[in-house]
Amino acid sequence: MGLILDSSAVIAGERKGQSAADLLAAIRASLGPEAIALSTVSVIELEHGIWRAKNAAQAANRQKFFDDLFAAIPTYPLTFSIARRAARLDGESRRRGVVIPFQDLVIGVTALEFDYAVATANVRHFQMIPGLVVKQL
Repeated sequence: MGLILDSSAVIAGERKGQSAADLLAAIRASLGPEAIALSTVSVIELEHGIWRAKNAAQAANRQKFFDDLFAAIPTYPLTFSIARRAARLDGESRRRGVVIPFQDLVIGVTALEFDYAVATANVRHFQMIPGLVVKQL
């Protein structure tokens, strides 16, 4: 089983001043030698952080960190199958009164689609996705 990284895990590493390589090494040391990937939704969330940076130096540091990360691990796209699965899960969950934030829903369903777990610093939303293995960082 591999791991889909939630952006919260990546942001925590970036804020600690880790390099992308150090972050990935720490995740593997903590969770084992799993394949690690991102969802395209996490790419959006991470890139958004570059444009919200307080200054040019912070933006440049984030850009380097994220570019290094994107070069080191694959990114899984939002496919037709993932979109349909997310829509079904969202509809079923909302019918029961459970609302899963859209970004986390798509990241979680991406993990399910590839039979991966989600590695996150924020487990609350991912625990609402039936059948998803959630690993806290």
